[in-house]
Amino acid sequence: MKTNFLGAEALRFKGSKVENLNRTKSIFFTLLSIFFTFCSFAQQQDSTKVNQLDDVLVSAVRVTSKTPVSFSNMDKKEIKYRNLGQDIPVLMNYLPSVVTTSDAGNGVGYTGIRVRGSDATRVNVTINGIPYNDAESQGTFWVNMPDFASSVESLQLQRGVGTSTNGAGAFGASLNMLTDSYANKATGEISSSAGSFNTFKNTVKFSTGLLNDHFEIAGRLSTIKTHGYIDRGSADLKSYFLQGTYVGKTTLIKALVFGGTQKTYQSWNGIDGETLNENRTFNSAGMYTDEAGNVRFYDNETDNYNQDHYQLHWSESISDKWSTNLAFHYTKGKGYYENYKEDSDMADYGLNPVGTVTETDLIRQKWLDNDFYGTTFSAKYVTEKLNVILGGGWNKYEGDHFGKVIWARYASQSELGDHYYDDYSSKTDGNIFAKANYQFTEKLSFYGDLQYRRVHYKANSAETGLVDDTFNFFNPKAGLNYAFNEKNTLYFSYARANREPNRTDYEGGNVKPEKLNDFELGWRFNSEKFQLNSNVYYMGYKDQLILTGRLDDVGNPIRANTEKSYRLGFEFDATIALSDKFTLRPNFTLSSNKNVDLAVDGEFYGTTKIAYSPEVIAGNVIVYKPIERLYLSLLQKYVGEQYMNNIELPAAKLADYFVNDFNASYEIKPKTIFQSITITALVNNIFDKKYVSNGAMWDVYPYYYPQAGTNFLIGLNLKF
Repeated sequence: MKTNFLGAEALRFKGSKVENLNRTKSIFFTLLSIFFTFCSFAQQQDSTKVNQLDDVLVSAVRVTSKTPVSFSNMDKKEIKYRNLGQDIPVLMNYLPSVVTTSDAGNGVGYTGIRVRGSDATRVNVTINGIPYNDAESQGTFWVNMPDFASSVESLQLQRGVGTSTNGAGAFGASLNMLTDSYANKATGEISSSAGSFNTFKNTVKFSTGLLNDHFEIAGRLSTIKTHGYIDRGSADLKSYFLQGTYVGKTTLIKALVFGGTQKTYQSWNGIDGETLNENRTFNSAGMYTDEAGNVRFYDNETDNYNQDHYQLHWSESISDKWSTNLAFHYTKGKGYYENYKEDSDMADYGLNPVGTVTETDLIRQKWLDNDFYGTTFSAKYVTEKLNVILGGGWNKYEGDHFGKVIWARYASQSELGDHYYDDYSSKTDGNIFAKANYQFTEKLSFYGDLQYRRVHYKANSAETGLVDDTFNFFNPKAGLNYAFNEKNTLYFSYARANREPNRTDYEGGNVKPEKLNDFELGWRFNSEKFQLNSNVYYMGYKDQLILTGRLDDVGNPIRANTEKSYRLGFEFDATIALSDKFTLRPNFTLSSNKNVDLAVDGEFYGTTKIAYSPEVIAGNVIVYKPIERLYLSLLQKYVGEQYMNNIELPAAKLADYFVNDFNASYEIKPKTIFQSITITALVNNIFDKKYVSNGAMWDVYPYYYPQAGTNFLIGLNLKF
């Protein structure tokens, strides 16, 4: 039997992959053994209560008000008021320059985020400093970590290039999440919520508190189910989180295991304009015509995926000046999506027909089996005037892509378990960085940041062809921070970023890496009742990979290089305490996002607007606290019109929209049994606005993703 070149390469890769994976697992679990041995030894050495060291975990990737970078923070308290089952991007919807969307229309399942018009593949996401973005697609799939918000202590969104961090380079923003801190005392928590579209969420959390003042074990189990706003846009999601913590006088060690499994009915096709007007919840996924001519829908047109994460962190405060962090991580992902395909050519699926029939209806599964592992590290040095962080990381991704036919209407000479394609890919990503804040005078400080990043990507598939690329990137950053007085601060920064193409980009043909120069000029004002952040940014791109608005056959956005483009904008956000009972948190972004001298397929279009980049984004949160522990909030979001492609085709324009949500939370402090009982209600889109937050172009035909009208969620949290 002949073996083609692609198949032979795949077999060789799989052999080395298994060997590397077994070695990696052995190393990881050896480290866990060392962790517990060290904890036992350290307990004997010291029993003194210590300061909290959680911040050391993310100090290498987070910024403060003294850093010349635009950012927003969300803490656990702010998250919990709306944490009723919707994904993290939806909870972040009211931050400056943020636009979110949901395939199923109700914020559960597949959700997306854009920052300053940059899509999720440009938003670098880390969990405790560990990269989370998918190494190949560079995207972030929150559906694989359902209810992760229940285990988040705090998060920080840096807009623009931000500071050097692990993982893929940030081209629009960086999102850094810190998971739950340890608890000093034992606690338990039960949360349940229910709402529109048969949405249910149940969460159980616990913590042992610090045992012998040193050890804590904490965990969470969650389930989320919904039918979705879109027809059959259902999701069945389960997740877990387990954390072991050792706290010593100068030591914090955390071992974490968390993950989730999801089964989501596909709702990524969108609908055309006529259907949007007549039947906005219609979903074409799974639709087929049976042998009797009846239109039917396949009941298992689903996406199925399981993802497990392992992290080991060791933070050490060596002295008043030095602290270090060392982390190891491993992520295992495996799953598939399933399709019913009509009148398919047997040859396309490696099926040898029996007889003269060469086409058949069939059910296929497209599988992804991947492993991601590596290490991150940093050392921090602090004096009165100088703050230095040295760090880096090394990560490797190994992924198998393969397809199976699990049923066919007509017989063929095939065997159960045969693959009709076998692709592989691997990606190695290493970086080192040094960044420093130096206080020149009482008012003036300097920020410097140098990063070297090396990426090697290898792929072998019919779509990408044979890829074997290495990229070497140097990313310098610098800025000044000037405090006029205790209330007013002015900052200026420059950042350089380089970024490699993703897997889908290679499918589109010859692609180049992208380059970005980001300039930020900002002013911060801080007083007791009024805080203001404003900044002007200019992001100039060379060979930016812009969204064309088109999708490939599995729903991935197709991008193409444009030689020159830019984003110029003004951001503003504030917190205004009108009284002890009223608080306002407005924000808005005004921007101009342009391709310069755009050329597509040999046609020149001049200067055009970048797709999915509205010129106006605004938000506002009005909080009213009539009595102690009762919070009433009106949340408002406006997104201006935007194009779904880059040639400003009239049919590709998405209309603007203005949506209002209402959130209420009341906490009861009983004297026995429970520490607190919290009742929460969230009414989304209270004025029943019929709006579309996302879309795509199939050639010149627009397809839309409508969002739900008025819908609600009600929750009960019992803490003891």
